[in-house]
Amino acid sequence: MGPLSDVRVRPEAAADHEDIARVVAAAFRSEAHARLVEAIRASPGYIAPLSLVATLDGRVAGHVMISLVGLVGPDDGEQQVPCLSPLAVDPAEQGRGIGSALVRAVTAAAAARGDDLVLLEGDPAYYGRFGFEPAGPHGIEIDLPSWAPPEAAQVLRLRADRPLPAGRVVYPSPFDLVTED
Repeated sequence: MGPLSDVRVRPEAAADHEDIARVVAAAFRSEAHARLVEAIRASPGYIAPLSLVATLDGRVAGHVMISLVGLVGPDDGEQQVPCLSPLAVDPAEQGRGIGSALVRAVTAAAAARGDDLVLLEGDPAYYGRFGFEPAGPHGIEIDLPSWAPPEAAQVLRLRADRPLPAGRVVYPSPFDLVTED
């Protein structure tokens, strides 16, 4: 294993798609997650500059993307908000900081785009180090699988000068590929 300094994070390119599918399927032990990435890419919620790869010695070792999901508020209807999903690192390269580099890069890119927040479902201990916090206290509801703790519904505030919107997350149809309980 080389040092993390050998890792480069950059926007994904069409030539990366096959390698991304391999990494995502291996990381999640699920072809459905690889199909999720393809379906998000083909959807209106896809944000090309927020789909990043980490390369190691010129090969794809990790991938992350942020795409738009619905947030249905109590009074103001549905708005589109950014959601980080999925984050995948080649199992042979996990534990080296590649996932952390991807999360930092993609959330910085979302902030640079002017996004106010990023939502996700994930391990609070892992994502908490990047500033993610439980979404529930902010009035944001995410339906989680039965095995996930409520704290797995998380939000990262990118702009402290704006209030967070409240509501229930509605995932677009690509996410139906990985719905599980």
